[in-house]
Amino acid sequence: MFLAGIFSGLIIIGLFMAVVLPRMLFTVSESKYDFDKTVEMITEQAQAGKWNMPHQYDLQQTMAKHNFEVQPVKVFSLCKPDIAIRILGSDPDRHLSVLMPCRISVYQKADGKTYISRMNAGLFARLIGGKASGAMHDAGEGIEVLLKSLVKN
Repeated sequence: MFLAGIFSGLIIIGLFMAVVLPRMLFTVSESKYDFDKTVEMITEQAQAGKWNMPHQYDLQQTMAKHNFEVQPVKVFSLCKPDIAIRILGSDPDRHLSVLMPCRISVYQKADGKTYISRMNAGLFARLIGGKASGAMHDAGEGIEVLLKSLVKN
């Protein structure tokens, strides 16, 4: 009976990790605007919020170069140096640079609607713990403030 309980628990945890957790790691919101207006507003909001935007990737254009056709997709790399230094300036936390800079993806689906996705930085912050969790939390809150006027409730 004891082993059956452990086995059942492992199955439940496995299902949770396979089904629920991946959906929790990312936040997806429908934009109030069309694709081009959403892209324009993210750029404006980033500048107003003093976020650096070192890169913007047009994945639709990239895929077209390889003869693939996809709906519009743009990915923004955003950085706020006063937050980034809290991870990059720490030897024990520098491995988390793999999650940097913050990314926002804007994409259109076949239904014609535009969506905005990003990492759930608050959840990642709780998962990683330590000093870096504060930086992850602050970056996540900053991204949500940046997107607040663009997403449908």
